[in-house]
This record gives sequence, structure tokens and C-alpha cells, in this order.
Amino acid sequence: MGIVIPKVRKHLCADALLRSVQDVFCQIPDHRKGDPKIPLSDALMSAFAMFSLKAPSLLAFDKERTEDNLQRVYGIGRVPCDTSMRESLDPLQPEYLRSAFTVGFRGLQRGKVLEEMVVVDGHYLLALDGTGYYASKEIHCESCLETHHKNGTITYSHQMLGAALIHPDRRDFMSED
Repeated sequence: MGIVIPKVRKHLCADALLRSVQDVFCQIPDHRKGDPKIPLSDALMSAFAMFSLKAPSLLAFDKERTEDNLQRVYGIGRVPCDTSMRESLDPLQPEYLRSAFTVGFRGLQRGKVLEEMVVVDGHYLLALDGTGYYASKEIHCESCLETHHKNGTITYSHQMLGAALIHPDRRDFMSED
């Protein structure tokens, strides 16, 4: 008795999905002045790699990264240090990143991968979870949320909303971290 290996859909393999994300990132206009040493697409793919590899922080990612693997797997030419990544990506408007998600989601729809996740009448069940991933009373940026305390101090923070497509009869799920 042999193992049944599912048919691989070329446009849904990891390489194709990463390439589609990179293609979107290459189309985003670079807002930085002058001639930056690291392309914006490399900074974006580095951030994508950091999140997909679930690095706990930019600094941890910077310390543990193996450029050879990041270049081979994610197609990154040069990986920026944590400071350079912040300076490159912080001013970037989130609207530019939406099409990367849309391209991936449409690929999953076209490949009929999402059909098994339909719950009722062609609708999906989306589980949401929020978390705070940064807080400081001193360090902040223009995008920080502000919590004003009764004692007059301010706490600056960033928060994240995670989403996952789930199905009550399945153990697997699809998430956008």
C-alpha cells in the first residue's frame, strides 16, 4: 500500500505564491529619496519573511537571519538590518500591501482550495484575534496608538488583528498573520 500524494497545483506551491507576493512588492513605488542601497521590494520581502517565519521581533530576525536561505527561499537580494527595515517600511501606506493578499486569495479561490472551507451558503467563517505587540511610555512614532492615563502619562502602542478562515468540522485553517 503506497502513500497517495496530492496533485500539486503549480500556481499554489510555495514558490509560486512567494513569487506572486514579490511581484506585487516590486510594483510598489519607492517613497525614499536618493538612491537607496536596498530595494524597497527586498525590505518588504524581508518583513514578509520575518512574519512568515514567526520571528518574535525585528531584532531577533536580524540576529538569526541566514541571508543565503532568505535569498534562496524568498528571493531577497539584500536583507536590511532592523533599523533600515523600520526606516524603509514605517512610512509606507498599508493600501499598497492589500493587492499582495488579494493575489494570494484569488489564487486559492481559482485553485478551489477554499471550497472545503465554505460553512453556510457560500460563506466562510472568519475567526479574529487581536493583540498588542509594542508598548512604550517613551518611544513612539506617528502611527502609534495613544493611551492617556489618569496620572497624565501616555502609553504609545501598536496592535495587530489576526484573522483565520476556519471550519467547524476541520482541524486545519488558513490564516493571514
